[in-house]
Amino acid sequence: MKRIVEPLVKWYRENRRELPWRNIDDPYRIWVSEIMLQQTRVEAVKPFYARFLEALPTVSHLANVEEDKLLKLWEGLGYYNRVRNMQKAAQQIMVEYNGEFPREYEKLRKLTGIGNYTAGAISSFAFGIPKPAVDGNVLRVISRITGSYDDIMKASTKTKVEEQLSEIIPIDAACDFNQGLIELGAIVCVPNGAPKCDICPLAHLCYAKQHGVQGELPVKSKAKARKIEKRTVFIFKDGENVAIRKRPSRGLLAGLYELPNIEGELSQEEALAYSRTIGLAPLRIKPLGEAKHIFSHVEWQMIGYSIRVDELEHSCTENMIFIHPDEVEKNYPIPAAFENYVKHVNVKIGQEKFEE
Repeated sequence: MKRIVEPLVKWYRENRRELPWRNIDDPYRIWVSEIMLQQTRVEAVKPFYARFLEALPTVSHLANVEEDKLLKLWEGLGYYNRVRNMQKAAQQIMVEYNGEFPREYEKLRKLTGIGNYTAGAISSFAFGIPKPAVDGNVLRVISRITGSYDDIMKASTKTKVEEQLSEIIPIDAACDFNQGLIELGAIVCVPNGAPKCDICPLAHLCYAKQHGVQGELPVKSKAKARKIEKRTVFIFKDGENVAIRKRPSRGLLAGLYELPNIEGELSQEEALAYSRTIGLAPLRIKPLGEAKHIFSHVEWQMIGYSIRVDELEHSCTENMIFIHPDEVEKNYPIPAAFENYVKHVNVKIGQEKFEE
């Protein structure tokens, strides 16, 4: 393990990608990037990162922004509890540290939503503190180098790797060492497809390469099968306005806005009947086809209908907001689960806004 340090740091300094959150020592900006990069591709994060920091350039701005605006800025990144926890942590920093990011690993670790990886990343990237930052990329790289068949989904495996890296992380190059491991896993020792051993600076030290077991490592136990939920989604139209509603403050997609929907897969006749039960007077219906959205533990299998109604706002018994699609796109955070349906009223959400 000690022998990986020098070639890894040298390789990283010569081959690192130029990314907006690199070559900076601002812990706030590093923190934002690290939370955004969890379960999101690098290229997808870039426009979100720029937009978020333009709107909320400091910890103070994040601590004090209204929730709907915060969620709108996060729209399309998913896992919305991440940004809620960021705001809680920002509020902690304002109260406990007078708005200054704490420089100690242990203090960072006590902030809401910051675990070992994020604390290690901020510590080493911003302050040069020799603490490891072990994510999925690092677990894969170290498993292959050491020939470890430990299940990387287990907390004990991550703890073991953190301990191994703590012993070798260089005091004078903590940032480049951690970034190097992450970068190597992202572009060389890749998760899908064959690793690019021919350009790997650590190939001569790698157990998996020497024994031809790259495809066997890392060992990763399968997640539990997702629960399947059938849902029917409605676009209720009254003139130019459409109906949206706010989800409950707890649970899946908490506090976000959505197109009205119910459990079950309704036929056209059943969809019209449901419309009448909530006080609407449907004039005509148009099927919008099927769509699917996968959450971490649940899969929504959806069918949608566009239903034009008469005097929607005055007769509906449900708690809905009746609003022009332009206003929805501008101010209301809509989760990506409804992406295939909101496009029927010319509403773009999340990444779509950046793909002109």
